[in-house]
Amino acid sequence: MHDFCFTIPYGLLLVVGGVVGYVKRGSTASLGGGVGTGLLLILAGYLSLKAFEKRMNSYFALILETVCAAVLTFVMGKRYMETSKIMPAGVVAGISALMTLFYVYKIATGGNHIPAKTE
Repeated sequence: MHDFCFTIPYGLLLVVGGVVGYVKRGSTASLGGGVGTGLLLILAGYLSLKAFEKRMNSYFALILETVCAAVLTFVMGKRYMETSKIMPAGVVAGISALMTLFYVYKIATGGNHIPAKTE
């Protein structure tokens, strides 16, 4: 599976979560953090997709995705440990931890598998 297949939906989930957090609680931290990180991940996923279409890997996109997911894992994991609230801190920390592991795996295995060119 290619990184952009998970990164773009992950980014969209963060954007929606940030907007919901702002609408429900008036939290500008949710809005800024969720929308900002989500849009950054969507951009990284888009860069990775465009590189894949050119039969290349975008290691810049992979590293950006990994850093974003790792930071979210740390920040939301810390928040979960302080509040013990599953929503949103526990869920975002869990999903971000899984995404971090996925991105590290993709980097370790050489990025997205580029299929052989058929002639």
